[in-house]
Amino acid sequence: MKKILRAFSLLFSFAVPSAALAEPAGIVSEVKLGVLAHDLRIVAADPVESGVDINGEVLFTSPAFLEPLWAPRPHIGAQVNTSGGTSQIYAGFTWTFDLTDRLWLGLAGGGAVHNGEALGFDADRKTLGSNVLFRLSAELGVDLTERLNVSIYYDHISNAFIARENPGLDNLGMRIGWRF
Repeated sequence: MKKILRAFSLLFSFAVPSAALAEPAGIVSEVKLGVLAHDLRIVAADPVESGVDINGEVLFTSPAFLEPLWAPRPHIGAQVNTSGGTSQIYAGFTWTFDLTDRLWLGLAGGGAVHNGEALGFDADRKTLGSNVLFRLSAELGVDLTERLNVSIYYDHISNAFIARENPGLDNLGMRIGWRF
């Protein structure tokens, strides 16, 4: 956990000034950067892989036609494992709910494509049953300013028992976000 906090502090010191310099016009709602512990046993089976993941995500402004569904924001992102384990690119929708004036909860669902094992040929890699997986995430955050937030972030990818192999992969860490 010390490694994650150190990496998060370094990421924070570089990300905040650079995010403040650029402001995309209207379509981008928020950008997030994070550092996560890789392949933990939370929902998924026993850990096989190790390392730290670097996470980057772009959330877009919710289009009007999604208003009846509580206005989720479309997102795209990537998570890269720094130890050669499973990395992923993903997309989906994020719902954000204010719990207080500064505290909020984010829930997301979608899909991911990963570079890990699907069929189990490498004993040092987790066998996930398919290279295209379902992806869920949850985030509990606090607004530090009107634009800057910090959060605890969890994500889970699995094939939802569509394939025979389905150990899933869980990651947990911290993220910073910059709202536009």
